[in-house]
Amino acid sequence: MLRFLEESCVPMRRFACALAFTLSLPLASEAGPLMDTVGQLETEVGGRIGVVLRHTGSDWAVEHREDERFPMASTFKALLCGAVLSRVDRGEESLDDLVTYKATELVSYSPVTKNHVASGMSVGQLCEATVTMSDNSAANLLLKRVDGPEGLTRFLRGLGDRVTRLDRNEPAMNEARRGDPRDTTSPSAVLKTLDRLLFEGVLLPSSRAQLQQWMVDDKVADVLIRKHLPKGWRIADKERCWSQWFAWDYQCYLAGNGTAISCSSLYDGQ
Repeated sequence: MLRFLEESCVPMRRFACALAFTLSLPLASEAGPLMDTVGQLETEVGGRIGVVLRHTGSDWAVEHREDERFPMASTFKALLCGAVLSRVDRGEESLDDLVTYKATELVSYSPVTKNHVASGMSVGQLCEATVTMSDNSAANLLLKRVDGPEGLTRFLRGLGDRVTRLDRNEPAMNEARRGDPRDTTSPSAVLKTLDRLLFEGVLLPSSRAQLQQWMVDDKVADVLIRKHLPKGWRIADKERCWSQWFAWDYQCYLAGNGTAISCSSLYDGQ
C-alpha cells in the first residue's frame, strides 16, 4: 500500500522537486519551463493539475488551472490551525488549554492522539499533531473548537476566501467524488488564504511564527524536496497525497532575506 501511494504521488513530487531546484535561478527565466513541466505531467498521468506560484517580493506569478475546483483532502489542517491561532489571538483560546477525549472518538490514522487518551492533549499539542503528523482525530477535536466544518468555512469567508469550503470531518471529507463541490478549494484561493495567514496581519506575529514553524516541522513531508533546496532556503508545507485520484500540496519556500515563493499544486486524476 505504501509503495502504491508513493508511485501515485510521483507527478506532484516531480513538479515540487523541479520548483525547489530552480529557486536559485532567476525567477523570470523559470515560468516557461515550470509550466512545460506541468503540461508534460498532465499528458503523462491524465487528469488535471492546478498550480499557482507567487513571489512575495514582486509581482512574479505562474498560474495553471488556478480557479478550478479540486478536492482539498486533509490538507485543510493548516487552515484549521490558523483558525485556532486566530481564536488564541482574540483571547478566546489558549494553546495550553487541556482537551480530553475518549477512545471512541478516535478515527483512522491517529498516530499521536491514540497515545494520549488517558491524559488528554493541550490545544497546542493537538495543532502540532494536526499539522506535523496529519493526525485525523486531532483535527476533528480542533474542529469542535471552531464550530465544526461550517465554523472553519465561516472563518475563511471572513478572510475573503469565497471558494474554499469544508463540509465534513475526517475521514469522510476525503471521499472526493467528481463534480462534488464539498471539501474543495482552488489553487488560487487556498494560496491567497495561506499566504494571508503566514505573512499578512491576519494573525499576530507570534501566531504567524508558530504556524510557520509547525509547517516547517511537517514530519510527513517529502524529504526529497528538501534535499533540492538551495542553501539558505527553508520550506514550510502541508501536503497530502491520498490516492491515485487526487493529491494536494502547499509549499512556502522561505529565503533568508525575508522573501518567499509560495506554491499550491493540486491534482485530480478522476
